[in-house]
Amino acid sequence: MAATRTRAVKSDAVLAAAVETAREAVVAVADPGTVGEHESFAMDEDRLGTHYFTCTAPGYHGWRWAVSLARVPRAKVATVCETHLVPGAEALLSPQWLPWAERLQPGDVGPGDVTPKIDDDPNLVAGFEATGDEDVDEVGFFELGLGRPRVLSAEGREAAAQRWYDGEHGPSAAVAVKASEHCSSCGYFVPMAGALRPVFGVCANEWSPSDGSVVSLDHGCGAHSEVDMAAPEPERVSAPVLDEETLEEL
Repeated sequence: MAATRTRAVKSDAVLAAAVETAREAVVAVADPGTVGEHESFAMDEDRLGTHYFTCTAPGYHGWRWAVSLARVPRAKVATVCETHLVPGAEALLSPQWLPWAERLQPGDVGPGDVTPKIDDDPNLVAGFEATGDEDVDEVGFFELGLGRPRVLSAEGREAAAQRWYDGEHGPSAAVAVKASEHCSSCGYFVPMAGALRPVFGVCANEWSPSDGSVVSLDHGCGAHSEVDMAAPEPERVSAPVLDEETLEEL
């Protein structure tokens, strides 16, 4: 099969020379003072080309004004087709648009906010479904605490565990590094139920900075139930000294 040849676009002296015509067209639509130097001219098709001018508007670094000009056959006058802003190689562009549900980050949800439901959430799997057997269902609904449409998947548990372990209530937190004992031996440590029990629990010490939070067994703080400090020596207050022999001259 023979290769298809692409015909080169012919140059056009009339369009290339119409710099001032293009400038007048873009100055008429642009904000005052935002049309800079003429940068270049390029042919798009036969008798159709575009002049480019630097855009000096604040916030549009790297953008260019583009003015498309055309010429009818055998005419000696260029006609303005359109003017518009186009980004250059170094243009500042806005980030790719994402729906708000995809932009939402942990910590963004406030009072009254509702997050969208994700039907195929990889962190969840189908929960316990009733079997019709009263004894079996009783175990699932009451003893295991199920009965929800979906529960954490293994992937969801792993992600949560890693997030907690690396956070402010894990072993690398500043308060834990300086602690002499771990939460695993503290009387205020309440072990979690389920698969996370071997690693995490909840702190129930109102004096601890982690009170009411999930903590790892190797976390720790200065409010450990079994750690004590030496009582400081009481300060001795000396009796006031009265100088009754010195007379003050008035």
